[in-house]
Formats: sequence, structure tokens, C-alpha cells
Amino acid sequence: MKQILIVESSPRGSESASRKLTSKVRERLEIQYPEARVIERDLAKDKLPHLDQPTLKAMTTQDPVEVESLKEAAYLSDQLIDELLLSDLLVIACPMWNFGIPSSLKAWIDHVVRAGKTFNYAGVAVEGLAKGKKAILVLASGGVFSEGPWKSWDSVEPYLRQILGFIGIDDVQTVRAEGMNIPPLAIHAVPNGEKAVEALVI
Repeated sequence: MKQILIVESSPRGSESASRKLTSKVRERLEIQYPEARVIERDLAKDKLPHLDQPTLKAMTTQDPVEVESLKEAAYLSDQLIDELLLSDLLVIACPMWNFGIPSSLKAWIDHVVRAGKTFNYAGVAVEGLAKGKKAILVLASGGVFSEGPWKSWDSVEPYLRQILGFIGIDDVQTVRAEGMNIPPLAIHAVPNGEKAVEALVI
């Protein structure tokens, strides 16, 4: 493994359950792959702009002249895509907010899921161009969504798995800190997540 990309999205700093689990994932990876380069993209510290008209045009135009003139508008998207495509493993750390992902993570996704770069249209189908990579989802939530009555409310893991599969990343594992807002469960949420980190097949 040559390069690992870690994408953090929680703004809660040291109080973040997802960041605590990501720290454990990183520790394990650095021991297991000491030669690998680790890139951290912290979306809370280095905020990404949401897509605007010039960026959208730069990302979608097929005109060679326009591509050149809009190169600056596409620069950030190109940089983020290069980070992803050069990585063997992607770690996405994400809290659940209102049953979904933070907008900061959605902004990153909008920059990297790009026709001609990370996927191609192939007739009525789509071909993912980020094949051969692995991903780990590090998720934190106030309730329990991996099972039980609230499972159908989880749009975080299904969405992230779907979007990763769309660009060709099908080898996806998940670790969770669940029940952070439920007192009897909260004390065990991060320790249970750490046990799941130890059980990852990396």
C-alpha cells in the first residue's frame, strides 16, 4: 500500500467520536503499512467551496478551448481527484446529522465524483474509474442505526456505499460509534467502535 487518504468531516475536534475511531484506524494503518504516505483531508479545518457555476462549467465542458480557459476553476476538483485516484485506501469519517451526511462531505463528493475522471458513461450504464481501491467508513451517530427500528432511517452508510460503488470502489468496510446520545449506550459506543477497528480486514 503506497498511499492512504483520510477524509474527516466532523467539526467537533477532540469531542468527535468519529475522529477518535479514525485515530485508531490511522494508528493501525501506520503500524501495518509504515511505508505508506498518509494524506489527511480535514473538511472542518480546510473548508471546500460548494460547486458554483464556473466550477460546474469547468467540470462538465468538452470544448478544448473552454477546458483551457476554465482550468483555474477546475483546479481544486482536479487536486482532490488526484488525491483519491493515487490512493490505495480511502477512509471516510462521518457523523450522522439529521439522518444524513454533513454538507462539507457532500461538497467533497461533488468535487470528486466527476465524469471522465472518476466515472465514465458507458451507454446506458456507468463505468467507475476508481477501481482496485478499498474504503473504510468510520461513522458516528446519536442513535443506533445498524440494526433495530431505526435502521431504515440511516441514509449515511447506504449513500456512501452507493456513491463509492458508482466510481468503482466496492470493497467497503464500516466501523461505527452508535448510541452517543443514549446514556446507557454512550459509554460503550467508542470502545465498541475500537473493537470493530481491530477486526477490520485491511
